[in-house]
Amino acid sequence: MAAVPTIGVLALQGDVREHRRALESCGASTESVRRPEELERVDAIVIPGGESTTMWRLARTFELLEPLRKRIEQGMPAYGSCAGMIMLADRISDGAEGQETIGGIDMLVRRNAFGRQVDSFEEDIHVTGLDAPYHAVFIRAPWVESVGGDAEVLGRAESGDAAGRIVAVRQGHLLATSFHPELTGDARIHRLFLDMVKGTQ
Repeated sequence: MAAVPTIGVLALQGDVREHRRALESCGASTESVRRPEELERVDAIVIPGGESTTMWRLARTFELLEPLRKRIEQGMPAYGSCAGMIMLADRISDGAEGQETIGGIDMLVRRNAFGRQVDSFEEDIHVTGLDAPYHAVFIRAPWVESVGGDAEVLGRAESGDAAGRIVAVRQGHLLATSFHPELTGDARIHRLFLDMVKGTQ
């Protein structure tokens, strides 16, 4: 891997520019990924928020679903936020009929668990590996119902009816959050992922 890793951002839907901007602020080179040949040019991938069923269908249409699965199985680091968390889950709850994921993290994720758009909220949460609480933005967010033995819980919701729900998970080279760090101006989650890509975290 080059001294400056190239991080792809899956550019089918969602906050692509915001993720690229956050990664570049941490010193990474970035590329938008829409096709299998573009996936081959990157060292790692970020799967942004959006609508998980739309993202799954577009990934099928652009013939990216199987190449993504293969690269991740081979050890390519990946980070998923919100819908991206759903896409990295081995199992989903309340999915659309026939809905598929890329998989890789041994977890069961519930779609739209925190409610609709009007139920969006922000709160400070403690995330393992960060030096201070992270101000997390939740928009139609999923949560993790359960994790398997290989997955590490990094953070939980801390207030309201959802207190204690899992919202950040890592499994080896894979990272997922149910919140949107690309919308906060705080690049610590992206820096954590970049350290994972470099093998220093």
